[in-house]
Amino acid sequence: MARPCFAVLLAALMVPLQLLAQDFDREKRWADEVVPGLVVGDALWLDGPGSRKFLGLLTETRNAPAAVLLVHGVGVHPDHGLIGTLRTSLADAGYTTLSIQMPVQKADAALADYYPTVFPDAVERIRSAGRWLSDKGHRRIVLLSHSMGSWMSNVHFEETADAPFAAWISMGLTGGYGSLRNVKVPMFDVYGENDLPSVLRADWRRRLSIGAIAGSRQLKIAGADHFYAGKEKELIAAIHAFIREQVPASAPR
Repeated sequence: MARPCFAVLLAALMVPLQLLAQDFDREKRWADEVVPGLVVGDALWLDGPGSRKFLGLLTETRNAPAAVLLVHGVGVHPDHGLIGTLRTSLADAGYTTLSIQMPVQKADAALADYYPTVFPDAVERIRSAGRWLSDKGHRRIVLLSHSMGSWMSNVHFEETADAPFAAWISMGLTGGYGSLRNVKVPMFDVYGENDLPSVLRADWRRRLSIGAIAGSRQLKIAGADHFYAGKEKELIAAIHAFIREQVPASAPR
């Protein structure tokens, strides 16, 4: 029997382990459901690790004062729940928005299975989306993230020296919340009064960390839970105010 080609074996060994752990079929099923039903924005496919494409939902707004890159939380898609609401509401407010599909595992995977397994892919997806917006001419790009997406975004900052973002809006940051050691842009740390215990326990650490970052601040939204149910208007107003303050329209596009 013929022996396997050494080059083929070597290539197989070099496949990133995080790609083997991800549920790409689940991503495809979501795309097949979400894309045909889009009412706001258009689907595009961005370059991801391992020569795989991942879904982005883009809403272009002419003469937008900034572009907002949205990163969702664990086990959902880029038009789900809070992120879906924000991507359309911020587009209505005049921003260009790009909401991207983050790596997921199978539906029965535990939260602990996500870190660090899929985080290298998550970092590359954020980088790819940021580059795409930059290549399209956007010079004022705001990163907006929720829950585990905020944890992924924090790791992105830790591992990316030249992140193209002008500001970071982090909602309900879970995990890795104490470092923020490579965040060099204004950060808006938002959480709910009735947020997850892990988010609430670390609010003082985040407050201390962002105290050294110019233009940064923290906001607790009264009565809000982790998903800001019923408090979306307050959240959107706070996000809009922060962007206007930290990413002025007079700055280079």
